[in-house]
Amino acid sequence: MQAIYLTGTAGSGKSLLTSVLVSWYAKKGAFAAAVNLDPGATSLPYTPDVDIRDYIDLNTLMESYQLGPNGALILAADLLASRIDELQSELDKANPDYAIIDTPGQIELFAYRDSGPFLIKNLRCDNKATIFLFDSLLVSSATNFVSIALLAGSLKLRLEVPQVGVLSKKDLAGNKWKSVLKWSSSVSALEEAISTEHTGNYSLLIGSVLRDLVKLDLGYELIPFSSVTEEGINELSATLSRILTGGEELGD
Repeated sequence: MQAIYLTGTAGSGKSLLTSVLVSWYAKKGAFAAAVNLDPGATSLPYTPDVDIRDYIDLNTLMESYQLGPNGALILAADLLASRIDELQSELDKANPDYAIIDTPGQIELFAYRDSGPFLIKNLRCDNKATIFLFDSLLVSSATNFVSIALLAGSLKLRLEVPQVGVLSKKDLAGNKWKSVLKWSSSVSALEEAISTEHTGNYSLLIGSVLRDLVKLDLGYELIPFSSVTEEGINELSATLSRILTGGEELGD
């Protein structure tokens, strides 16, 4: 089983991409199991094969521990690790070729508390990769792009798993996605864009940070993607195959 974790900021399109990947692998003759790790999800664009909500219920946590919604979400995130045996058992029973794992919308609850990294490290699979979604609408300014790139780099260091950067919602961003794509592949282009938005020490600081990201191999050349048209799915799947199976494509 190959495990693919979907990460990114809330609303970046993780669940929709999960649905697209499950469908795409099915068309290629592989079984991809959809795994929902978000106990707070109210509706999903796919039917989970494995669902953390079967084991962790937010309403029950709120009632049992007298918590508000935010407190219940934090406790639920901490309880993810306690359900690893059940999740593993369900995946072993399903025996998928791929597990497409939709992580919680509040990425900080998954990545920066102990349960998320524990689960990624200990859930048994042959190989694993993460996808980090850069929301085209959110990163349309150079300043925002740098902020999200820093978050993605932080997750890569925290989770210690190969990461693929995806520029999501391409179809909703007009032509702005082209600028974002240029920034992702050229530090000088991004520095120039930053200098038009800010001057002085801020611009110098960002330039220094960007070059350090590149030195640490934490820079990003993004794959533009639309979950509506599925444009970019071939490039994304090829990149995943290079990480997970050494380049062996489905159907080869």
